[in-house]
Amino acid sequence: MDGTIFKIDIDKVLHDKAGKKAGYIPRFMVSWLKKTIHQEEINAFLEEEGDRQGVPWLWDCLRYLGVELKVEGRENLPSPSDGKLYTFVSNHPLGGQDGVALGAVLGEHYDGRIKYLVNDILMNLHGLAPLCIPINTTGKKGRDFPKMVEAGFAGNDHIIMFPAGLCSRRQKDGQIRDLAWKKTFITKSVSSQRDVVPIYFSGHNSNFFYRLANICKWLHIKFNVAMLFLVDEMYKNRNKTFTIKIGKPIPWQTFDRSRSDQEWAAYVREKVYQL
Repeated sequence: MDGTIFKIDIDKVLHDKAGKKAGYIPRFMVSWLKKTIHQEEINAFLEEEGDRQGVPWLWDCLRYLGVELKVEGRENLPSPSDGKLYTFVSNHPLGGQDGVALGAVLGEHYDGRIKYLVNDILMNLHGLAPLCIPINTTGKKGRDFPKMVEAGFAGNDHIIMFPAGLCSRRQKDGQIRDLAWKKTFITKSVSSQRDVVPIYFSGHNSNFFYRLANICKWLHIKFNVAMLFLVDEMYKNRNKTFTIKIGKPIPWQTFDRSRSDQEWAAYVREKVYQL
């Protein structure tokens, strides 16, 4: 590292994205945005962490957030010495603590040999970067998406994925559940002969978050507005206990041609909610 610690800087982001037009954005809106994403608090944490990276950094995050974990089914975790690689898939109820917690638990078990498939913007977090395979599905970089995923599954680390892509939403029946899971983890697990380990993570965001997400859907707003509030939701979920339920590995040979990859993805999703 060159000694420079990445910090969140809303003023710089707005200037980079909007140029001179950024000057026309009302200051109260900029201040509101800084408060909503907890710019000062996060930057203070990043400053304190300094050069810490990888799994130790994840555990530091959990301690900072006051998170306690109950892990059920730990005996279902394959041995680190069995010579095989696995794909770990989970529901995504929170958008913050769930990803950090799974990485901490699995990273500790597998001595740091884990990788997340994540949005490339998270590569800016020095502590998280060594555990990430950057994925970009938009713009020019989006054309390389298949190659990026392929490279991840061809590596020598276990893969952690949230196949829904977005954090969970409140369904019409009131339940908090993921949207449909994408089939990528099935396709790539079969081609790389990785068994799939289903994981259920407990927890939920605030009623405000789900109302906002549903309003945006009703108004056909394509931009993921709710995403702006994920950091705030993370802070609302401080000092809580979450349960991680680990299911038995599903052999990759299970995913045969009797169903489509999309149907198998839905099958594994249901397995997760049955844990």
